[in-house]
Amino acid sequence: MTAQPRASRTLPLFAAITAITTALAGCAPGSSAPPASPSAQPSASAVRTDAAALGDVTLTVWDQEVRGGQAAQMEQLNKAFQEKYPNIKLNRVSRSFDDLNTTLRLALSGNEPPDVVEANNGRSSMGAFVKAGQLRPLDAYAEAYGWKERYPESVLRYSRYSADGKLFGEGNLYGLPQVGEVVGVFYNRAKLTGLGIQLPKTWSDLETALATAKAEGEVPLQFGNLDKWPAVHVFGTVQSRVVPAEQISTLAFGRRGATWNTPENSQAAEQLVSWAEKGYFADGFNGQGYDAAWQAFGKGQGVFMIAGTWLLADLQKALGDDLGFMLPPGSTADAPPVATGGTGLPFAITAKSPNPDAAAAYIDFITSADAMKVLADTGNLPVADTADQSVPDGPQKDVFTAFGTASAENGLVPYLDYATPTFADTLGAALQDLLAGKATPQEFLGTLEEDYKTFAESNG
Repeated sequence: MTAQPRASRTLPLFAAITAITTALAGCAPGSSAPPASPSAQPSASAVRTDAAALGDVTLTVWDQEVRGGQAAQMEQLNKAFQEKYPNIKLNRVSRSFDDLNTTLRLALSGNEPPDVVEANNGRSSMGAFVKAGQLRPLDAYAEAYGWKERYPESVLRYSRYSADGKLFGEGNLYGLPQVGEVVGVFYNRAKLTGLGIQLPKTWSDLETALATAKAEGEVPLQFGNLDKWPAVHVFGTVQSRVVPAEQISTLAFGRRGATWNTPENSQAAEQLVSWAEKGYFADGFNGQGYDAAWQAFGKGQGVFMIAGTWLLADLQKALGDDLGFMLPPGSTADAPPVATGGTGLPFAITAKSPNPDAAAAYIDFITSADAMKVLADTGNLPVADTADQSVPDGPQKDVFTAFGTASAENGLVPYLDYATPTFADTLGAALQDLLAGKATPQEFLGTLEEDYKTFAESNG
């Protein structure tokens, strides 16, 4: 998912603080001391995986699982964990996505940060935290718990960074996600039937359907961009119809050798502007919040909505079997799938946590095979063992099928805001200006190019 903050850099102070923390932790019964430096890692044989033998521990966990199905799975798994390990008390702090991103930077730079946090994968969050030495490498735990066997590398790469935080997608493992994500097209089946619209099989079909819905007085595409980041998902979907997937991945991972100033990116920006000019979005979309937009869709206001699968549980509760979901259609009906997606926010262990073994046991528990079933039962999309879940026909099966298809055919491309530490802010603001008519497509791409090039050329 998209993030916006810039993390503070407290690396010069880290060594002194860690030394003090290590000494104190060594005196505390039932605690396991952090390593002497952020990059130091114990061997798999040195970590303790018997959580019941760790003594009395309190783990502070920060997560952003606040919406219906997201909250339900977390509450259920936390309860089960504490029943299994009564010696480990969970102090859960649940915040909205935006609130978590706003406060996490300050919390990690303090003397008593949470033990476990959900950190956005992108450079502006996880990358900056790794660079500042604020997150613990998890490779020893991955080996001890068999995470590398349970999770494919295509998933783990979204939580990998080099120790200096420069390279994204390779290096040490710094987190483990629970859910898979794919940005696609939600639709209202009843609306389509009432308008006489067949489910679009091509991108051209979708545009024709939007025009028909507009002509019939419906909101063709529900959308709220007050938060700025929602437009990143809509633009990414439009972009991936015309820009080759490998070019998008190069841009999104902030690698050298790519540019925003291409005819294909210009075409994507122009198409997005044309949708706004044709009135395909709800009135006042740039001033409507993300939550207000999807809630309006759940109340029947809108035929289509481009959004992520994390909204499934809430939208299904609102619309029932009238809700449908599909991957963004391609230029032809048999075009290979391409969609923005990957993983939800991974759970990471902070470098200053005095209880990393207990924290790792918690992460292992909430990402286990049993946990994946709980996720499916509460309307979420498990990132692992997806094909092993039994789900009924309808919206949930639509989502599971879409994610499975995109994953199996390597059709997932990264979120664009991953590119640079400041790209979430840059892209979000630039898209809002583009959609408001305050910037031309060329000016929009020029703004992105400046941020991208400045980072990519200095990050070697």
